[in-house]
Amino acid sequence: MVEIPFFGGGVSFNPTTDIPSLAGKVILVTGGNSGLGKQAILDLVKHSPARIWLAARNAENARNTVAEITSRCPDAAPLIKTLDLDLTSFESIKAAAGRVVAESDRLDILMLNAGIMMAPAGQTKEGYEIQFGTNHVGHAFLTKLLLEPLLLPTASRQEDVRVVVVSSEGHRLPTMTGIPYDKVKTDMKDSYSVTRYGQSKLANVWFAREMARRYPQIKTVSVHPGAVNTNLATPFRESNWFLNTFSAPVMMLMTPVEIGVKNQLWAATGQPKESVVSGEYYVPVGKAGGSALSKDDKLAAELWEWTEKELEGQSI
Repeated sequence: MVEIPFFGGGVSFNPTTDIPSLAGKVILVTGGNSGLGKQAILDLVKHSPARIWLAARNAENARNTVAEITSRCPDAAPLIKTLDLDLTSFESIKAAAGRVVAESDRLDILMLNAGIMMAPAGQTKEGYEIQFGTNHVGHAFLTKLLLEPLLLPTASRQEDVRVVVVSSEGHRLPTMTGIPYDKVKTDMKDSYSVTRYGQSKLANVWFAREMARRYPQIKTVSVHPGAVNTNLATPFRESNWFLNTFSAPVMMLMTPVEIGVKNQLWAATGQPKESVVSGEYYVPVGKAGGSALSKDDKLAAELWEWTEKELEGQSI
């Protein structure tokens, strides 16, 4: 992992007892087939939502995840629907959003959880650097497509609507360069993978901050889950024999997903709802943080405007 920080303080949060009833609510979790996404769905479904969309790129893995969750929580079976979603493809994002809009009349929690970390140089189908395109552009496009038909109408009924963007302390990495917009439509192979990852995570924080400003009726926050033992960094480890050989002891010291998921669950459901401040970046659990660069409102607005221009004319 890039960084294994220690965060003291914060709030006490037990998903079993502190997540309120979710009766009637519709939830969508990207990257729901493994790691933090799977754990989030397992914890959320125990509180009786109307539906949880489990969005994942691999349909078979998604079905297997649903089977695993329902084996542990049999009442979950009718509540979870799988959703094919490849964040590297605008066509896939449009199809996924179109299905959600067609089959749901509301959306209460959008958890933008999926992501890749320190991947080898590559590009999405639309040509964006693979980490920036997946972690930021794909999620921004999905949010845009769900905003007018579902998120805003749900909020207009005085419902507690939240968008939770899973970022990381990796957002601190590009402190000197920010985001080079003239290069993000290349594979950026001349930059370190860790730098490319940091740019995508900085974009996550800025996106949440600016969305909170533009749409105050929706509570939007970004979160760092901590140094969690997931498969997120697997491609990076497998590309480096040294890391692949010696990473196992480090992984054993990392936070298990059952603990790491608490910050995003608190952000999505924490009560009283005023305790979660829209636009903030939170470290575990519920503690406001972030770098000075991540709090730059001018740069956050610049990212939003650049992204809107990139997505101009795109619709379901």
